[in-house]
Amino acid sequence: MQLPQPQPQPQRLYSLDALRGFDMFWIMGAEEIFHGFAKTTGSPFWETLSQQFTHPAWNGFHFYDLIFPLFLFLAGVATPYSVGRELEKGKSRQKLLVRVVRRGLILVVLGIIYNNGLQLLPLSQIRFGSVLGRIGLAYMFANMIYLYFSQRGQILWFCSLLIGYWLVLKFNAAPGFPRGDLTMEGNFASYIDRLIMPGKLYLGIHDPEGLVSTIPAIGTGLLGIFAGNLLKNRTIRENTKVLRLIAAGIISLLLAQIWNLDFPINKNLWTSSFVLQVGGISLLLLAVFYYLIDVLGYKKWAFFFRIIGMNSILIYMSGRFIDWDYTTNGFFKWLGQLIGDPYNVVVMVFCYLAVKWAFLYFLYRKKIFLRV
Repeated sequence: MQLPQPQPQPQRLYSLDALRGFDMFWIMGAEEIFHGFAKTTGSPFWETLSQQFTHPAWNGFHFYDLIFPLFLFLAGVATPYSVGRELEKGKSRQKLLVRVVRRGLILVVLGIIYNNGLQLLPLSQIRFGSVLGRIGLAYMFANMIYLYFSQRGQILWFCSLLIGYWLVLKFNAAPGFPRGDLTMEGNFASYIDRLIMPGKLYLGIHDPEGLVSTIPAIGTGLLGIFAGNLLKNRTIRENTKVLRLIAAGIISLLLAQIWNLDFPINKNLWTSSFVLQVGGISLLLLAVFYYLIDVLGYKKWAFFFRIIGMNSILIYMSGRFIDWDYTTNGFFKWLGQLIGDPYNVVVMVFCYLAVKWAFLYFLYRKKIFLRV
């Protein structure tokens, strides 16, 4: 009798690292390409693209608003392949919970370091809210839900977080403002942050990475977990997975536009409509990367991004400790001088990105990765 062969464990998704690298590419400084062309040409075309790589003052959505939540979404996609795999191997939920909490808190600490540097400051001058802090907390709570609730329970949590956050802001406001006020001064989330958050807020009266708006951000992480569960499911055909990601992305975008009529798409408040907006785009991007790379096997073009994605936290933190402008000028200032005004600005952006990528490639070859 032939014994059944054990099925191989799912490998790390190449597309996941590539999409994470694509995301980090813009944080590394690639947005300056568009700003540079807009500055040097004065062309309305480049001005329009450049505008997409800025954040709206309050309500609204630009492409640059996607970068941060996409990273959190991808952290959720990785959960079934990391925490889920350990569960399948028999590791206890309690041990995994400790690992998840530790990772979340490390990201919070790294976020504080990124904001304030390694220096002693009065408590009132320290900014505690941060990009990495939000990723850490939202990742941590989304993974707790993943560990202790079924998929149906996870979906209920997702809906409850988005609807609950909407109702809280709709029926409350800062003192002296009408109920449901969503201005920077009057919204209830910023008011609570002013009451409970230590240190300083980024904008004095508001912090875009405040504590209250972290609640719906958990939903962004959960949406990534749903996508990860789908991709990891061996009973579903690959093409069907892609079609489901596309369908979910389109539905999410449509719901975002409807909800936007009452609860505006707003990154600063991480509104529920914003969760659906960036979630929909994230699902569509994941579908494209997964189909091209992991289904069709076209990996070579994505190697550039994968190098970035495999050391994303390191290259993000490096901006606080490495003077990349100084390094770029050390290697390529001569090239900028040869090019001359006005296009030397654009050329030096490409040189800046090349220096960073070469650094990451060196670490990749040496198998040096910052794991949190």
